Amino acid sequence: MEETLMLGVEGLKKTILHGGMGDMPRFITGTKVTFHFRTQLCDDERTVIDDSKVVGTPMEVVIGNMFKMEIWETLLCSMRINEVAEFWCDTTHTGLYPLVSKSMRRIAEGKDAVEWQIHTCGMANMFAYHTLGYPDLDELMKEPKPLFFILELIKVQQPNEYNRESWALNDQERLNKVPMLHGQGNKLFKQGLFEEATEKYKEAIVCLKNIQSKEKAWEAPWLKLEKMGHTLTLNYCQCLLRMAEYYEVIEHTSDIINQHPGVMKAYYLRAKAHIEVWNEAEARQDYSRVLDLDPGMKKLVKRDLAILTTRMEEKNQEDKTTYKGMFEPARGGGLP
Repeated sequence: MEETLMLGVEGLKKTILHGGMGDMPRFITGTKVTFHFRTQLCDDERTVIDDSKVVGTPMEVVIGNMFKMEIWETLLCSMRINEVAEFWCDTTHTGLYPLVSKSMRRIAEGKDAVEWQIHTCGMANMFAYHTLGYPDLDELMKEPKPLFFILELIKVQQPNEYNRESWALNDQERLNKVPMLHGQGNKLFKQGLFEEATEKYKEAIVCLKNIQSKEKAWEAPWLKLEKMGHTLTLNYCQCLLRMAEYYEVIEHTSDIINQHPGVMKAYYLRAKAHIEVWNEAEARQDYSRVLDLDPGMKKLVKRDLAILTTRMEEKNQEDKTTYKGMFEPARGGGLP
């Protein structure tokens, strides 16, 4: 075992557990690094927090892409292929680890690590709900601690050696990709492939939210991205309507309305979702707001309100029939 201090970086100590092979890899912006990791507390038991080998999937990061745990780039860039090294990191470098861990755990559980980004950025989401959903991570978030990271470098790929997905792009590349994803989503929608269209819209939204999180809220660049995001989110909601995901439509459109109460299309789509779940008063209120914002929608609103009236009459009749059957005494008399 060879122990060295990381020169030029305070609060780090490296111990090589297994030497790597070959020359030092070339790490440049866009280089994709694949590795296994184990995270441990610095307690007597060396308590394991996360272990990618237990999950069965190695981690991937792209150098220079604003990964939350920037210190991992520094650690990985000191390693050779197949090297296994232990890094002790003080709290200067471990404060954001709980957010990273949450995303990795959600992936391991088969959930979407970034689904919250349709609503807000990760930090804002955390403060809104006061929990990361995992007690050990909540504790680390409240009181950051030094951690051990045991890393095994598996593979290093240069930018031209792999297909770059959205998460691996820089901000300008993400911004350039948004119109393409938007167009692909629209095409799939017209073909009736609503689930496939949602994936395109969702990927575009995540690209925008990643860029927007680095802008100052409510200033011109942020607002421009916000408007683009609204268009995509509302297209996403149109797909959800066709997929009968009515409550999700109400949730997403309400998010937009709460922040930007002048977006007519958000009220219109929410009204249509309310019709489907028998929320008559809410639907009528939203349609009224649609007409306030755009009187030119009168013909469409009149059509939808006629549908609402007919459906409510049918539902009321069905309810009367159902309740009549429930409370009618059985033939043949009284109680047994």
